[in-house]
Amino acid sequence: MTDPVLSVEGLCKSFGALRATDGVTLDLRPGEIHAIIGPNGAGKSTLIQQICGGLSPDAGRIRFLGADVTALPVRARARMGLARTFQISSLAMEDTVLQNALLGALGAAGRPWGFLRPALRDAGPRTLAEQALERVGLGDVAAVRTAELSHGQRRQLEVAVALTLSPRAFVMDEPMAGLGSAGSQQLTALLAELKADAPVLLVEHDMDAVFALADRISVLVYGQVVMTGTVEEVRADPRVREAYLGDAP
Repeated sequence: MTDPVLSVEGLCKSFGALRATDGVTLDLRPGEIHAIIGPNGAGKSTLIQQICGGLSPDAGRIRFLGADVTALPVRARARMGLARTFQISSLAMEDTVLQNALLGALGAAGRPWGFLRPALRDAGPRTLAEQALERVGLGDVAAVRTAELSHGQRRQLEVAVALTLSPRAFVMDEPMAGLGSAGSQQLTALLAELKADAPVLLVEHDMDAVFALADRISVLVYGQVVMTGTVEEVRADPRVREAYLGDAP
């Protein structure tokens, strides 16, 4: 079997008496979308924070591209190619669409954000940013102020920013949040294409999107992975149906 791009082994994190992640083990393999689902309070956000470097685990190990990154900060993991999109938008709303994409390109090049204005004339980062915008369907609104975008377009822009990092893996935290049916369908189609560039670890509540996209699903309940399997296996598992899908076995 091909080595995983990202692996989590025995990850634990407690806040006082609350154990938010309790021995979580899972991996992300090349060319796949691996979805993490679970009820509110299951520990999904805490898990993602640890994977991306925002929280330090109490125990366990995180490996990315074969290297132990457990102690590395967020920026170091991003420079290695771990690209994250957020549940709550982190875009600069007063900047243009191109400027937001360019910030990602500058980060990928290891250049400080203070060089944003000169970088608009720098062919390298600007080309990278423009290509990312074209990829997600925002090339024609590059000069538009980000605050004027629809909610769905902002989600597309977050993906474009992630693309400028030349990612080796995507970590996406509820990208469908707040989208209507049409927006979810459009973003679902985009994510289905992205896994050919880099595998996607996806946290999502929209089960239609999860079942349409996921190659594997891990179910998190009270900080523990109760099962990992295909869409068909997850649909059929009585523990999952009871704990998350709302059906009694």
